[in-house]
Amino acid sequence: MTADVSSMPDAHAKPAQAAAPEPFCPPERPVQWRDAQKIDGVEIEEERVCLPDNPYDIAAFVKGTNNISMPTLMKTRLAADSVIKRNDRDGDGDPDEIIIKLEVAELNGASPDTTEPVHSFAIAPGIKPAFWVFAPKVRGMATKDAHSIEANPLLRPPSPTIRVEQGDTIKIVLENTHYFPHTIHLHGVDHPYVDAKGEGNDGVPQTSEGFVIPGQARTYDITPRQPGTFIYHCHVQTHTHLAMGLIGMVVVEENRPDNWVQTLNVGAGKVRHPSKAVREEYDQEYDLVYQAVDKELHGIVQSSNDPRVIAKRMNREYDLTDATEDYFLLNGRSFPYTLRESLLVVEPDQNIKLRMLNAQGELLAVHTHGHKATITHYDGVAVNPQARITRDIFDLAPAQRVDLRLTTTDDGLHNYGQGIWVFHDHVERGITTDGMNPGGNISAIVYKSYLGPGDVPKVQGVDLSRYFTEAFHQRKLPVWQNIDAWDSLGDPEARSQETAQPPEAGEEASPWGRFWIGLLIGLLAYVLFSNRERARELFCRYVLEKS
Repeated sequence: MTADVSSMPDAHAKPAQAAAPEPFCPPERPVQWRDAQKIDGVEIEEERVCLPDNPYDIAAFVKGTNNISMPTLMKTRLAADSVIKRNDRDGDGDPDEIIIKLEVAELNGASPDTTEPVHSFAIAPGIKPAFWVFAPKVRGMATKDAHSIEANPLLRPPSPTIRVEQGDTIKIVLENTHYFPHTIHLHGVDHPYVDAKGEGNDGVPQTSEGFVIPGQARTYDITPRQPGTFIYHCHVQTHTHLAMGLIGMVVVEENRPDNWVQTLNVGAGKVRHPSKAVREEYDQEYDLVYQAVDKELHGIVQSSNDPRVIAKRMNREYDLTDATEDYFLLNGRSFPYTLRESLLVVEPDQNIKLRMLNAQGELLAVHTHGHKATITHYDGVAVNPQARITRDIFDLAPAQRVDLRLTTTDDGLHNYGQGIWVFHDHVERGITTDGMNPGGNISAIVYKSYLGPGDVPKVQGVDLSRYFTEAFHQRKLPVWQNIDAWDSLGDPEARSQETAQPPEAGEEASPWGRFWIGLLIGLLAYVLFSNRERARELFCRYVLEKS
């Protein structure tokens, strides 16, 4: 029998006193967003996960914010000039000049107005390290609404994947809305060293250009001639700015007629409007960005509101050579939140294109259960078809990219059959969150036949609800609590962390509980002793009356 991961704790679980587990699928986004649909003429593929992309964002990224209807634009958070598409120079039915405006957003930073981190973004229950990210230019509030400190969905790690077409004229405008200087380096992308104005175009302050100072803007010009999967990142203090989140993928698509590509993929994950070249060979496409967090580095941003203090602590006192990575992310989340956004939902006999980026500081070794995928590209360069390797471990050095063909044909080699097959880093720390397992970048390839109501995977293993609690990630819940009816490997003191119920009779009270119980017993004894004669008289009268 299958078990729904959103089920309540095990039948033998003992009552608890902490908050109940979060729902597997929070009701944050309309269910209709998951469906395939057409908006302003843009075909948008289905996305069968709990937290799908806003399909109106997808329409805006495909057509450009200057070409969609006002009702569609109003259903996004995008500024009217966020993505401009114009000038079909070659007459093939799609625009050839693309202007992309990016800002720099800070998440989970310090604020003089509240002790809570703002703008809030959780990578797992209760875990909110600070981030800096490139983000599409937005309008209105940075939060979900006027009553929330949670970041709106466009402001999040990883920095969005940028998609353009081979041969198009691309202008990437960095509007530096942050308190530190930044630049953009187009890593692996075909671009000139200087632009048409003779200004530096490589994003390196020491050799190519000056800093983009807070409040200033800089335009980077490219006309890429070669297709492939590349990256972009800040090149100011790269040893910290990349780790803080200022890195994302750039995908240059092969030129095709009437090829309106999805210019931005916020949060990575499924590409809901693949290019024509991808559709010629594949049924689906996914962007997979792996990142890691050093608590010490990311905590610096939460330690002060003064940019000078942050700069001193980050640039002069922090030592990367002594650093360790503590949190491991896939598309901006750690397990179990990866299961809400980064599932690969597939059907039999499909070919799936995966673009994978290692944005961590150490080696990544991604292992796919139940499947062996084929490497088609390294760092944006196609592998000779006769030299392609099919395997189930994919090693990526920092900043490296691979393109994979994942085949779901059940032939015993490429695929072993339908199910819920996890994929994860086989450098084992990558499947932990601050040392707690399971955590990190674990996600799964899920066949649609294994999706239950609400698109929740029907797992056949243990109940997952405990992982959707802050208590688990705070090390307050033993990983084998209530593993059997007699809780043979559990911790009695941890039972109060699992639900919101009072402890069972006979369970030991907390030190404060024992103090108040003792005080009440003492007061009762004092009252009885002080009125012992009156109590004796009342007792004797009661006995005489009964007799």
